[in-house]
Amino acid sequence: MSHNVPENLKYTKEHEWTLIEGDVATIGITDFAQSALGDIVFVELPEVGGNMEIETAFGVVESIKSVSDLYAPLTGEVLEANAELEGAPELLNTDPYKNWIVKIKVTNTAELEQLMTPSAYLEHCNSIE
Repeated sequence: MSHNVPENLKYTKEHEWTLIEGDVATIGITDFAQSALGDIVFVELPEVGGNMEIETAFGVVESIKSVSDLYAPLTGEVLEANAELEGAPELLNTDPYKNWIVKIKVTNTAELEQLMTPSAYLEHCNSIE
């Protein structure tokens, strides 16, 4: 199966994408994730000003099929949560790369090394299909 995996992003095994701009990381779910979830009906967002710890749950995405935790790809402080998703969670199905979930100020740049390249992520997706 073919998935949209933009070249300018980094990825996690849990299917989150990360766009790094200076010390700010924009985070969302991948095309693979939204496709596996099906119709998304609810998104639980983290509190602005709160902290996220790498590999720990920071929110929830609920679809008609299942409920999935969102896992932080990096440690940082929540700068912004995409409030638009609270009223329209299905935007994640429409365009998961345009409709980000959270923006954080990265506090440990060494963690960036743990994120997957687009080609490594595609390989990962192919291995679980």
